[in-house]
Amino acid sequence: MTESLEELFLFGEEKMEKAIAQLQKEFGSIRSGRANPGILDKVIVEYYGAPTPLRQMSQVSVQDGTTLVITPYDKSIMKEIEKAIIKAEIGITPNSDGTCLRLVFPPLTEDRRREISKDVKKLGEDAKVAIRNIRRDMTDNLKKLEKSENLPEDMVKNNQDKIQKLTDKYTANIDSAVAVKEKEVMTV
Repeated sequence: MTESLEELFLFGEEKMEKAIAQLQKEFGSIRSGRANPGILDKVIVEYYGAPTPLRQMSQVSVQDGTTLVITPYDKSIMKEIEKAIIKAEIGITPNSDGTCLRLVFPPLTEDRRREISKDVKKLGEDAKVAIRNIRRDMTDNLKKLEKSENLPEDMVKNNQDKIQKLTDKYTANIDSAVAVKEKEVMTV
């Protein structure tokens, strides 16, 4: 249990920040028709027996907005990188020219854009649920604090209002992040 009102708010706000950061991370791995190096974050390559993230063993750059160019630091592992990309099921087959791999992102169809937009909204809704759960925990801790320290009723009420304002602020942040990502996905 938190020990003071200050700690209660610091702890709650930190958890809400983490929920927003997680949402942004998930948005980074969503295809939007443009080449985004973030889509490769989940690609793990077997490198001398050790699972290694692809982005640690190669340079990844965006070419002409629709192509990712992957240039490995060690050319001898091109085949392993290719296998890892296929295994990661990102929906794009790599093309190798011996020195680098190219991932060409085809334009998304209107139906696929709508589908992705629904996924974005669902991720946003999940993040809002996380924020509301944090609000519930903060309120519960406030009630425990009220009992243990005999806080005045008006002080408890003011702090409940502060918790709600904090929740509203982070919910609005989620709404704007979802709107930005939806616009990005729907832009042809």
